Amino acid sequence: MGLFYKLLLMAGLLIIAVACTPVAPWQRGTLAKPAMALDPNPMQSMIRAHIHTSREAGSASTTGSGGGCGCY
Repeated sequence: MGLFYKLLLMAGLLIIAVACTPVAPWQRGTLAKPAMALDPNPMQSMIRAHIHTSREAGSASTTGSGGGCGCY
């Protein structure tokens, strides 16, 4: 069993080592595009979250408050 875990550990370390590669300067522009972000539209997400909390405040599904009109 010890050999199995050693081989499994080596395989895991090999996968991690292969995943860490340097990025060439001409590839950084592609990675910096807004579509590559975790949230490509942060303002739109913030507005949608605000509208959701305003509408759902009466049902107590979120901690936000509001009267349903979309105001603070």
